[in-house]
Amino acid sequence: MEMENQTTVTYFILLGFSYHLPVQIFLFVVFLLIYAVTLTGNMIIMVVIKHSSHLQSPMYFFLSQLSFLDICYSSVTVPKLLVNFFAGQTISYNNCITQMFFILLTASSEILLLTAMAYDRYAAICNPLHYVETMNIPFCKQLVGASWAIGFFNAITNTLSVLKLSFCGPNVIRHFSCELPSLLTLSCTETSMNEITFFISGGTVGGIAFFLTLLSYINIISTILKINSAEGRKKAFSTCSSHLIVVVLIYGTGYYRYLRPDSASSILLDELFSIQYSISTPMLNPIIYSLKTKEVKEAIKKLIRQKH
Repeated sequence: MEMENQTTVTYFILLGFSYHLPVQIFLFVVFLLIYAVTLTGNMIIMVVIKHSSHLQSPMYFFLSQLSFLDICYSSVTVPKLLVNFFAGQTISYNNCITQMFFILLTASSEILLLTAMAYDRYAAICNPLHYVETMNIPFCKQLVGASWAIGFFNAITNTLSVLKLSFCGPNVIRHFSCELPSLLTLSCTETSMNEITFFISGGTVGGIAFFLTLLSYINIISTILKINSAEGRKKAFSTCSSHLIVVVLIYGTGYYRYLRPDSASSILLDELFSIQYSISTPMLNPIIYSLKTKEVKEAIKKLIRQKH
């Protein structure tokens, strides 16, 4: 078929949760509750850290930044998902590309911020005497800025390469959001360059982030095992266990979705893993940190007492 005879797609249909009405109502309520808990939980973490004098350390600065990023990450997909349950499942071409850009931006920034948090725990546990001078606030702000900047570069590189593709039908995305793998399968032009671009940019960002996080934790665990007292080991591990849980959740599901071979593709598994890293994890982060971090728990209780 000649290119001029092809119809350009102006919108896509998101078939992520196409079920009978009772099931859709149930899923709408579930995702609405998850989104409400995500916004409330992360906002509480941000407010508590801002107003608690004893939480003004690099660890909690990063946690506050993670909460802000989780609100952004969740807001990229969930509001549109909620609308799609009852107001049609279409998304315009421009909005789809925009959503894809922000998914890449927030996801990349999140794994890089988690890497910075791993380095912070490494500095605190493995090199405590130099911790204050190493993890000073200007340096912490630079790490956060670098996470957003590299995330932006990764997102814009892949978005610009997608803009060069033609979409002439079908226009049905069997997913609840416009993620890059879903869009590439619908293109009627060759996508090998897009796949190479994503593999290089995403693989570099994800690979370096994973390697640095792994290296930090190898050193952290090695240092903790050398601590003589059981109480000392427990205290040291408790300061990084929350972060470790979040890292495992993000990497385990995100890498499967984006870097698995096409032969391992499964619409149901893709949806489940996408729900985990883009919807559930932003909700779980504040719960994990507030349950596992004694200082955050105490600060929340103190704030609640002050309000009453």
